[in-house]
Order: sequence, then C-alpha cells, then structure tokens
Amino acid sequence: MKRVLSGIQPTSDSFHLGNYLGAVKQWVELQDGHDAFYCIVDLHALTVETDPALLRKRTLTSAAQLLALGISPEKSTLFVQSQVPQHNQLGWIMECLTGFGEASRMTQFKDKSSKAGADSARVGLFTYPMLMAADILLYQADLVPVGEDQRQHIELTRDIAERFNSRYGKNFVVPEGFILKQGAKIFDLHEPTAKMSKSADTGNGLIEILDAPEVNAKKIKSATTDAGREVKFDLAEKPGISNLLTIHSALSGKSISSLEAEFDGKGYGDFKGAVAEVVVEYLRPIRAKAIELLEDEKHLLQILHQGSEKARSVAQKTIEETYTKLGVVL
Repeated sequence: MKRVLSGIQPTSDSFHLGNYLGAVKQWVELQDGHDAFYCIVDLHALTVETDPALLRKRTLTSAAQLLALGISPEKSTLFVQSQVPQHNQLGWIMECLTGFGEASRMTQFKDKSSKAGADSARVGLFTYPMLMAADILLYQADLVPVGEDQRQHIELTRDIAERFNSRYGKNFVVPEGFILKQGAKIFDLHEPTAKMSKSADTGNGLIEILDAPEVNAKKIKSATTDAGREVKFDLAEKPGISNLLTIHSALSGKSISSLEAEFDGKGYGDFKGAVAEVVVEYLRPIRAKAIELLEDEKHLLQILHQGSEKARSVAQKTIEETYTKLGVVL
C-alpha cells in the first residue's frame, strides 16, 4: 500500500465544518487502501506566542476530534509530532540542505512576516517549511494530502529529497502532493464571500464541531441571507443561501437541485431551520464521542502513545539510514 502522511496544527479550541469537509473527511476515506500516518503537528504551533496549558489542551482536543470524526487507530497511525524526536533531528538536516534564497521565497513566510513585520517574525516561522519536509520524508510518504495553499511546501520537500538522493545516494521517497479534491467549499455564515476560517475576526460565522447543538443552531438561523425569498443556488447573487445549500447538501447527501425543489415556495426561515437541524444531528454523535474521549484522558493518551511508538520505529530507521549516508557516526 502507498503511504500517506498529513498533519494538522492544534491552534484552535475546535475544528470547524470547513476543516472537516475540506480535509479530515478525505483523510478518513484515505485510510482504506493506504498506510496512513496522521500527525498533530504541535511543534509547528510554536511559531507564534503560545500558552502552555492551552497548547496541551488543544493538542488533546485535536486528537479527540480526529478520532471522533473517523480516524481509526486500527487503520491509521495517529500521533503527536513532539513525541517523535526524530522530527527535530531530520529538520536540522533539511535546514542544512536548503538555501537561504530558497527558504526566503516561501510565500507563507512572506505573507505572515509582512503582516507583523520581519523584525517580530520568529526564526521558526522561516524554517517551518524545512520541518514540514522532515515530517514528510521521515516516514517515506508516497502521498501528502494537502490543500492547494501547501503546494509550494510539497515542491520544496521534493527538491530537498532529490538533492539529498543525488548527493548522498538514494535515501528518501520523493513524495507526490495529493491535492485534496475540491469538495464542498464552506464559507463564513456572516461573511458568505469569505472562506470559513479560524482566522476570522469572530467565531460567529463558524460552525464548530464542539459547539453545543443550540449554539450552532442559533448561528445558522442568524446567518446572513440575501435579497428575496427564493431558495436558489447562485453564488453571485445569493452567496448566503448558496452557502447554506452547500452545507445542507454536504451533510444530508441530497443534491442542491433537489433541495431547491424541496424548498420551492418556502421562505428563508423554514430553510434555515432545516439546515440547522441537519447540522446539529450530523455533529451530535461526533461531539459526544470527542467529549467522551476527552473525559477519559488516560485512554486518549494511551492511543496517542501507541501511535507515537509506531511512528518512532519508522522514523528511527530513516534517521539511521540518513546519518549513515551523511557520515554521522552512530
């Protein structure tokens, strides 16, 4: 089986619906027929000011949500990045193989550092792509499921792998970026022309996995709608209603055209109430499972430690082979 690797940062108190439909749902599907490694990349979260207690809480919350959303410890290796010290070991080697100009061209660093000012940007933000390359190459991953915004990082990873293989002998699998298929694109409930994102000014437009059912229902019922009363998919003229149609369709499995027919002649109030019910009932068992896992922290940590132990055994083999090729004495 081809090996798949992907990771998610523990930088919020809850995943939102866009995270699930845009990435995690496809991770779940990839478990079947692939040797899947999924990682909570907590070290990457250190590139900004971090509250230690909050980082720990969010790391465990991320793990609980991934399990509740369908990542199976029997099918996949689920682990925490910091519990596998080989990430840092290989990260240093990746830094030593990457040119300064090459690293400087990474658009995410340029974007983030320009907002806060280069003087206040952490060095870790600059070297982030090299650690990401180590995350991938450490496990000899064939496929890396990521969003389009990460394509540049995958290309850098491929370049570094090929550079090492050329200089020191075949060592790394050169991974392919598995750009996640464009699924249901979910927009902010209050700004329906902006992607649903945890970087939004407020959380009022997010459908969060761990929010209480009544909270999500209220958010949907107060979502921004459009002129008129017709429930019709039209991104240009009716972005609010189109977003709600997309959400309903993604979770109910009903086509958008059938939903348009179902709500023909009905007002926005009826439609928003129906969307709220679909969302609440879809997320109810997921939320309950995540809370159950968080309440039994010992069991949750056991799952993560088992995954990390398996990850370390794979990672150590790669480190030993890499060191040997570099002439590092073992």
